[in-house]
Amino acid sequence: MRLDSDITQIKGIGEKTAECFYKLNIHTVQDLLYYFPRKYDLYSEPVEPSEDQVGERIAVCGIILREGKPVRVRNLTILNTWIRVGGQGMKITFYNMPYLRNALKCNRKYVFCGVLKQNHTGFYMEQPKLCKPEEYDAMTQALQPVYGTTEGLSCNAIRKAVLASREQIPFLRDCLPENLIVSHALPKLNDAVENMHFPQTIDAYVQARKRFSYDEFVAFLLSLKMMKADYRYMKTIYPMIPVAYPNRVLERLPYQLTAAQKRTYEEIVQDLCTDRVMNRLIQGDVGSGKTIIAFLALLMCAGNGYQAALMAPTEVLAKQHFTQFTQLLQQNCLPFRCVLLTGSTSASARKEILPGIADGSVQIVIGTHAIFQDSVHYHALALAITDEQHRFGVKQRERLVHKGVTTNVLVMSATPIPRSLAMILYSDMNLSVIDELPVGRKPIKNCVVDESYRETAHRFLLKEIASGRQAYVICPMIEDNEETDLVSVTEYYDRLQASMPETVRIGLLHGRMKNTEKNRIMEAFAAGNIDILVATTVVEVGINVPNATVMMIENAERFGLATLHQLRGRVGRGAEQSYCIFMNGSKKEKENARLNILLKSNDGFEIANEDLKLRGPGELTGVSQSGDFPFQIADIYRDADILRWADEDTDRIMEDLAGGREAEYREYLDYLQTVQNNKVDFRSI
Repeated sequence: MRLDSDITQIKGIGEKTAECFYKLNIHTVQDLLYYFPRKYDLYSEPVEPSEDQVGERIAVCGIILREGKPVRVRNLTILNTWIRVGGQGMKITFYNMPYLRNALKCNRKYVFCGVLKQNHTGFYMEQPKLCKPEEYDAMTQALQPVYGTTEGLSCNAIRKAVLASREQIPFLRDCLPENLIVSHALPKLNDAVENMHFPQTIDAYVQARKRFSYDEFVAFLLSLKMMKADYRYMKTIYPMIPVAYPNRVLERLPYQLTAAQKRTYEEIVQDLCTDRVMNRLIQGDVGSGKTIIAFLALLMCAGNGYQAALMAPTEVLAKQHFTQFTQLLQQNCLPFRCVLLTGSTSASARKEILPGIADGSVQIVIGTHAIFQDSVHYHALALAITDEQHRFGVKQRERLVHKGVTTNVLVMSATPIPRSLAMILYSDMNLSVIDELPVGRKPIKNCVVDESYRETAHRFLLKEIASGRQAYVICPMIEDNEETDLVSVTEYYDRLQASMPETVRIGLLHGRMKNTEKNRIMEAFAAGNIDILVATTVVEVGINVPNATVMMIENAERFGLATLHQLRGRVGRGAEQSYCIFMNGSKKEKENARLNILLKSNDGFEIANEDLKLRGPGELTGVSQSGDFPFQIADIYRDADILRWADEDTDRIMEDLAGGREAEYREYLDYLQTVQNNKVDFRSI
């Protein structure tokens, strides 16, 4: 069997099971081997609960004292049962699992693994993992991989398939040059794959992750350096001069630009008025005013007789940009035609829009990735702006640029990254930093609380809603999973609906929804037709709701500080006072200290620097900290040292390739092309 063999060649996988794997984009044996666990469970010996363990994930072995009876509350089914652990009683609660009533028999012994909680009645657990004692004993022998699953395919089925594939292909040849393996003490590919799936120790996993983090960074940085080489000597065919239209808008704005905004706009004008193609990044905190700078750049380009395009990461944000920009044109009587082009634009509307783009009568196009589809032909695309650049793949951005031959590129990002890392991650671009907020913004009031505060927080949400405001609640998981003790967004939505008055309008939003449904929910929230939006980090970018005044983040300890700061930036966009509640599900002092950084500062760059200092080798669980970057394993904070190695090594690789030594790297480049998330064609180097 070969790596490119279909997964049906793996023992135990038939056509029906293969269809489930295909849903996870696993088509070949190689795809399966590089489909790594999203986390690992480390099962410790069962203990008796104590106050010192509250907030920790522990296992208890208890005897069922009383069989539970499922209770239905709106869309939520609650099953409570009581156990005896040692000499004390303990309550166990399951949500939407009524079938467990028949499994949990009186006087039988089970192991319950979850986060220990305590209230005035005593210790309790919610949604713990349930095992028979003999099953749990077997799980304590090694780290247990937990894979992302889909309907019809369990975590255990994926484990078995990986084991079978390793039996059929017991050795993987490593293509990384030996000198790089030795200099960084990286594990060989074969060992790294084995220890990503089935690590016997935490150290074995950390070493394997180190190898794949390195490979991901190398792939990403090579793609950047290829693009930089393309731009270095590229002359523009769209010469420009300063025009009056942006100044006319500036004179009539109801506010003054900050010094940082003025400096950034001047840098853009200087770039556009040279004979070289612009390739610039605007890095600014959430709410720092990047959008108005982008609008001024669009007008500068249109005023010189060319076309410009602005690409947003979501349809809702694209529509908001389009509405704001067309209002700007109308208020200032500017003679330009602007159109909106997204995936949901009707066929009849496209028939009207596309000819205007092709003949140049449309000067400005705002939309999503739809603006660079093959059917869209530009007359003279001189400027391409992308909002939240890393939400788009390198190939997507290249396709937009190539629509205009030598198109000037301006990208915007609200991801707060330490300057030392930004110089590497944005090495292909000139950098403008907007490091101050507009005058008049009220600072967001923050608090870090434990789970005992949740009911108080919910009452606060109701108070804000009664005042006509709206709120977000963020959860780290999309759906229930027996392998984790985290509260999922779907479960939280059901619980909140059951506990809130029926007059409160609650919406649900997560990344697995169809785009049409996601857009419908976000538009309803933006229009004020939803009071509380329960969501995952899908709202981190792509929605602007000035009326939202509360951001409540569950399991805040599971997110990086940069991500938490960006989520916080979804509120505080209007004139009213806004609030952010960080719900800490851990009692660890380290987590409290980390989250308290957010109380001391609203400056994203300062927070990012603190996050960089705090990130160590990492843990077995948690949400990726890398935010917008397209890494599956690597994390720019935790793996900052590895990122620096990769930066130095890719410089040498580029030099060696330019010097005719491509044979030394050809197999490694093929490997990066085939198995890494970044799909740049390295064969074109």
